[in-house]
This record gives sequence, C-alpha cells and structure tokens, in this order.
Amino acid sequence: MRFKTDLQFSPLRFFFFFLSLLFVHFKGTSQSISVGQSILEEAVRRMDIQDSSRLSQSVLIRPLHLPNVTNYDSLMQVLTGLETPKRTTFMNGKGSVRFLPAYFQQQYNSHHAFGWNDGSLFPAKGYQFRASAGIAANFGILSIQLKPELVFAANPAFRGFSPNQPDSSWYHYYTFQNWIDMPERFGEKSFAKLLPGQSSIRFNYKGMSLGVSSENLWWGPGTRNALMMSNNAPGFYHISFNSTRPHKTFLGKFEWQLIAGTLKNSGVLPPDTSRRLNGQPLYQPKKTANRYINAVVIDWQPKWIKGLNLGFARSFYQYSDNIRPNLNGYLPVLSAFFKGNAQDENEFGRDQLLSFFFRWVFPKEKAEIYGEWGRNDHSGNLSDFVQEPEHSRAYLLGLKKIIDLPANRQLELFGEITQLETPGTKLVRALQPWYVHYQVRHGYTHKGQVLGAGIGPGSNSQTIGVNWYGTQLNKSGLSFDRVVRNNDFYYLAFTGRQLYDSHWVDLVLSGTKTWHRKRMLYTAHLSLLRSVNYQWNTDDNVNHFQAGFTLGYLF
Repeated sequence: MRFKTDLQFSPLRFFFFFLSLLFVHFKGTSQSISVGQSILEEAVRRMDIQDSSRLSQSVLIRPLHLPNVTNYDSLMQVLTGLETPKRTTFMNGKGSVRFLPAYFQQQYNSHHAFGWNDGSLFPAKGYQFRASAGIAANFGILSIQLKPELVFAANPAFRGFSPNQPDSSWYHYYTFQNWIDMPERFGEKSFAKLLPGQSSIRFNYKGMSLGVSSENLWWGPGTRNALMMSNNAPGFYHISFNSTRPHKTFLGKFEWQLIAGTLKNSGVLPPDTSRRLNGQPLYQPKKTANRYINAVVIDWQPKWIKGLNLGFARSFYQYSDNIRPNLNGYLPVLSAFFKGNAQDENEFGRDQLLSFFFRWVFPKEKAEIYGEWGRNDHSGNLSDFVQEPEHSRAYLLGLKKIIDLPANRQLELFGEITQLETPGTKLVRALQPWYVHYQVRHGYTHKGQVLGAGIGPGSNSQTIGVNWYGTQLNKSGLSFDRVVRNNDFYYLAFTGRQLYDSHWVDLVLSGTKTWHRKRMLYTAHLSLLRSVNYQWNTDDNVNHFQAGFTLGYLF
C-alpha cells in the first residue's frame, strides 16, 4: 500500500496569512457548507425552492459561503432543531474557533470501478473510505478553514477494455486515451492519501472574499451533473476572488467567483502501452508538467423576474510551462469572446470551455426548472455561432417539484438529463469530445478525473427519482439512472465493424436513506447496476452493486 500526502502550501498561501495581521480591526467573518455535504446541501436547496428569502445567496455557486458565523449557526439550528454549541472566542471576542462536521464515509464496488460526484474518492473496485474533520477559525476579516481528508482504496484489479479487441478498436481507444488523463484503474495496488480537502484561508470584507483554497467547487444548477465544475474530482489548489452574498445593482443582483489554480496529473498510464499498429506505437506519452486553470462564473438575478437566475461560466486551461507572463497569460477569461477576435490559441497552447445556465424557482408551486448549455470551444466569430451553435455543445436540463403531505412530510420529484455526446457537425469539421481538445493532452481533468460532468466524455445520462422527507434531515429516496458510456468512442471504434448493438449502457437503481439522531448524521445507499455490453463487448452483461454508509457528527 502506498501512502501519499498532498498538503504542501506555497509561500503565496502563507503570504495571505501574515497579511491578515494588518486588518484585524475589520469584521467580516464567514463559514461555508462544503460541496459534498449532501444532507446539508439538499436541505438548503429545498429551503430555497420554497422560500428564497431565507437564504442570503443563490445555490448556483458553491461551496455556499454564509456571510457570517451567526448565519451558519442559525441555519444549522433550523436544519437539526438543536442548539448550536458556543464557539470558543479569544482576543476579547475578536476571534473565534469551532469544530466542523466530521464524516467517515465507506463505499464498496463489487465488480468494477463506478461512481461520480464523490470528490476525493476514486472510481475503484472494492472497499474504500474517506475520513474528514477540521476546524474553522475567524479573526477580524480573516477566516481559516482546515478540513483535510484521509482516503484509502483497496483498488483490486478488474476486467477493463478487452485485450481481445482488434487492433482497429485499440487504435481508437488510444486516440482517446492519448488526449485525456482518465485512467481505467488508478494504479496496481491499494493506496492511502492524505489530502488538504475542504480547506481555505480567506479575507472577507463587505460581501467579498479573497483567498486560497483546496475546496471542491460546483458551478451551475445541475444536481446530478455540472458541465463546468463539480465535485467529481478531488479539490485543487486555487486562488479565489468571489462574492459571499448577492450584490445589488440597477439591473438586479450579481454573484461571482474568479479562480486561478493548478491541475495535477494522475501519473497513471493506460493499459497495454506496448501495443503497436503497422509498426507504430499506439500510446503517445504526455508531458509531465501540471496545468494552469483560470475560470470565472457569474450569476445574475434580474430584478424584473422573481425567482430567475441567469449565469455564465468560462474556463481556460494550459500547461504551466506555457503561461505568458502578462495579463492575457494569467487571466485569459478576460480575452475576446470569439476566436476570430482573439490571438491564435495555438500560440498560447490552451483550451477553453464555456457555458450558459438558468434556474427558475416558483415558490408558490414549490418547484424549479433549470438548464445549462455549453461549448467545448469558442466560436470563430458571430457568423459561426449563428450557423452552428450546436458545434462542440453539451447540455443538461432538470426539474424538481415538492409536494406537501400530512404531518409536515414532503415528497420531492426530480429528473435530469445530460448530453455530452458530440453533435453531427463532427461530420464536416474537426471536433473532439467534451473535456478533450488539441492543445492540452491531459484534458479538463485533475488527478485523473474530469472536473465537470462525472459521466465522462461522449456520454449521456437520464435520471428520475423521488424523495420522501420526514424532517429536514430525514430522507428516503429512490432513483433510476440510465448512462450511455462514451458514444463518441463507440461510433469510431465499432460501427465500421457493423457492431451497431454494442453500446455500453449502465442501468442503475439506487436507494438512499438519511437520518439524524441529535448530532449524529447517517447516510446509507445501495445501487444495483446492470451494465449492458460492458466495455462495449456485445452480450457481455454484468450485474454489479455499490453499497455505502456515511457517519457524520455535527459539533
């Protein structure tokens, strides 16, 4: 078993800490609900659907930063019905410190790697766990959140892409693997890793925050997938300038987040790298350099339409050794919108994604509809966008409806579809799958997992489900997912052989139970999976299950 740590902080991060000593006379503390604390996040979103005035901000840019510690305490009291413990204060009340919720999460995959939106957990077969705990401290405008994560994965071998597939299929398999860092299996042994987890050091002042963080991010309205940012991969180190509450203007309210960070490679090679075709090796080694990411998201609540949120996100990534030492090099999100009006991206060696999203909440009906539409590359000019807006596009659509039941119970119906498969424009112009492009051969990933939709490049999914709530934190849920795996690869590798019935489709029936007893939180889930044509092998249908149990404690 390997044990690795990823807790290094650069001098820049400590700079923010020492600078805080100059500003202790200001008041502007904050506390956040981390992405991945599903019980709390789901409860907050239900509250927002029924009465958005109970929250100080939207739920479309996460983690949810509450403006001050009092708001956090009040929210926890509403959700749990318990009195929150007093914080320990120091320096005559100018500073305070408290324990954060502690979690121990276990998960088991029976047949092969499966799962997404689980942060620092890995898509691995067998048993794995994650333990996390920490503290939050506030001193003037300075807030520090330290919540590392210890992850262990048994990671036994499982049957992957078949070595019996013909060379033509392996050629297309490596055409894909050579342009993204997304291992089938994360090494050949069990491993344990200590990660910085949901940690941050921030300065908070008048509804704005500047700091460094390793927290997971989630941008947009999706609940099962997100095109740009989700907790599918572990959190990455980033500098963040963001709002902690909506800022009022004559157009309505605005929230935002601007980040610059580092994406790391997995260091894991694809299987069977010695394969050759016509004497040429199929595997093409990638650079070892890490990647730089610069991204921004803006959420707008127009003052003329109640309950509507409109948003925009844009992300650039490139190898760190290609960054130009100027404004365009470090902040490409400020560059021209259309490619024809910008400098040649080939010169900079960087790739881009963007998305537009909306969410419309109807409190009287206790319902919401939402969607996100994105592109894996920007258009050449306005004419190009008008003629082929679908080029390199992906999208998701979803809805939720809450129904009141007797005795203060509630029923929640939900559904979401996500489409990442490339459109028909690939027949007439160059096009690569989502999260894959020409400049950066590790793709839009961090430590071997995509930053956006966890179903992965070329895939599509549909989800329907129902949740029954007894109290804010007591839930019984049932959902069904249909996931079509990487159709972009399938149409290249198999249709030429007239295998039109070998789509890899996962049919997933999942049950979830969450409940709390005083300060203890419990979550149990079981997913029964039928993989049709597993690994694109005709009539190779596999039964699989994933079971998990999470124990949490609210201090």
